[in-house]
Order: sequence, then C-alpha cells, then structure tokens
Amino acid sequence: MATEPLVRPEPAEFRTLSATHRLKSSRRVEFRDVTSLVEDLVHRSGVLHGTVSITTRHTTTAIVVNEPEPLLLEDTAAFLEKLAPADAAWGHNDMSRRHDVPPDEKANADSHLRAMLLGASETLPIVDGRLSLGRWQRVLFLELDGPRRREFTIVALGLG
Repeated sequence: MATEPLVRPEPAEFRTLSATHRLKSSRRVEFRDVTSLVEDLVHRSGVLHGTVSITTRHTTTAIVVNEPEPLLLEDTAAFLEKLAPADAAWGHNDMSRRHDVPPDEKANADSHLRAMLLGASETLPIVDGRLSLGRWQRVLFLELDGPRRREFTIVALGLG
C-alpha cells in the first residue's frame, strides 16, 4: 500500500478582514450582484485558505448564491410572490394587534417570510487566495421590501 509523502506546509499566519457595504435599492424586490465586492475583500485580506461570510443586516433582505440570469431572477420573484403573497392577510400586517409599532411602519410580512426562506448569509470557501464559486454562481443581495438603504457585512478569515 503506497502512501503519499507527508508535506509540511510553511508556517502560515491567521488573517482576517471585514467590511460593511451600503447600498440603496430602487425597487420593492431587487437582485444585486455583489460578487465583485466579496472578491475584492478576499484579495485585500491576504487569506489564501479559509472562508468568507456575507451577511445582511436586515430582516427583509437575503443573501444567496445563484445565477443572475435575468429570466431566472424574474422567475424567482414570481416564485417568492406565490410562496408569500404581498396581499395576503398576514397577522404581522395588522398594526392594531402589534405592540410598539413605529408610525412609519408598513405592511411587510411577505418580505420577512421570504427572507426567512432564503437566509441572511452565505459562507464560501477561499482556496489559493480566491473565492471558490462554480461557473455560473454569483453572490446576490436580495432586497425584499424596498426601496430602502441597506447594509451587508463581508468577513474573510483564514490562513495567509
């Protein structure tokens, strides 16, 4: 039985870098490709092997990895509307039943439900100093209750 020789890597240093990005959405449901921002942070971090996490800071937005093909994005918006229709009689939208409701609060239960289905973050591998994505994969920020000002955070960590 042959075995591979033991390769001792050179000493590596733990590295980390984070950044919070702001954007302003222009529609109620909007898909933004933020892959280049993630790739830039990974590059600047000096992490060669590790992970990068992308997290939204809002309960009515989501972070996903998928293909940003325009017809697929239209299909995704239509699918989300079928799963959580904006005009359904959601309890969260009945302001008379809620406590401590700000005066500018709007009916957005569908946006919260969609965000819970999609998820608030993604964690991806960094291999040889590069974000490891498949051919068609991109990191997408989904606005589900816009237009609004939004933030998301990117954190890269690992060995450099």
